[in-house]
Amino acid sequence: MPENSGQEKTEKATSKKRQDARKKGQVAQSREISSAMILMVSLGFFYFAGGWLFWRMSELITGIYQNFETLRIYNIAGAKAFSLDVIYGLLAVLIPFLIPVAIAGLVANILQVGFQINKEAIEPKFSKLNPITGMKRLVSLKSMVELSKSILKILFIGSIAYLLVKSDMRAFPNLIHQEVGQILIFIARVSLKICFFVCLALIVLAALDFIYQRWQHEEDMKMTKQEVKDEQKQTQGDPKVKARIRGMQLEMARRRMMEAVPEADVVITNPTHLAIALKFNAEEMIAPLVLAKGAGHVAQRIKEIASEHQIPFVEDKPLAQALYKIVEIGDYIPAELYRAVAEVLAYVYRLKGVYSRK
Repeated sequence: MPENSGQEKTEKATSKKRQDARKKGQVAQSREISSAMILMVSLGFFYFAGGWLFWRMSELITGIYQNFETLRIYNIAGAKAFSLDVIYGLLAVLIPFLIPVAIAGLVANILQVGFQINKEAIEPKFSKLNPITGMKRLVSLKSMVELSKSILKILFIGSIAYLLVKSDMRAFPNLIHQEVGQILIFIARVSLKICFFVCLALIVLAALDFIYQRWQHEEDMKMTKQEVKDEQKQTQGDPKVKARIRGMQLEMARRRMMEAVPEADVVITNPTHLAIALKFNAEEMIAPLVLAKGAGHVAQRIKEIASEHQIPFVEDKPLAQALYKIVEIGDYIPAELYRAVAEVLAYVYRLKGVYSRK
């Protein structure tokens, strides 16, 4: 809305806005956590199964090289058979590595945002191809922050890798006197060491980035006061209209209550602040019934109607307060008030001259 453009977003996001954002895939998520978990799993795989992987790759490459001259790949059928053998061999080597890596990436996402499939987030949007919108995204503050984070991450990890390589620099001149197998073992050892410390660095960076992403997400989700009001109108209705309807309902209930006052046998008063109209028919009711009750001007109106219909008043402050607090309109009085109300009704019946008949 135009009038909201100048308002500052100071209100926390409502549950509805959070749910809508989650459906669109807008959640607090750190890519660094996924990178760290994938690197950890990869490192663990190479540490425990690196020998097997190296042996299988060597066997595959050696087999292809040794049998290359004997393969008849100069026709379509031979080329197809050769290609399929190579592909199947690569898959047999890579699948045991790719499966845990894929699971690690999936688990990293589930731990952060739970399991969800957002169609809106993955469906193609042609608006993203707009060059003007793309330029705005490139020069936005968020893009600058992400670029700065990437540069700092590269510098941090690069420094760690440089220091680790430098620590083994003295061993490099001696490699010219070593066999190929020993050179490969040395390279593998240095590479694993670098990956291990880079993995630790990524874990630290991932934790910091996750905290930042949570904070940034909360800032992006904030709403203006007008947005909160508009959402309440959409979900709960206009408060003014609801208040008007509630007032009309109360007025109708009060009118029905006043219409029932002439049927009362007695009105118990406070004497000035409270009024409770009771009715009792031994043949039809299990206990005295509260037809109406009220305080202040409502109590005054009950007494006026009772006077017009010559309904007697009984002043009993404790009983009036108990009935007003405990019993709702249209309910029977509780058992603990039977004795007190019975004494009042007996007094009223004596006044009416019908005590003996009742």
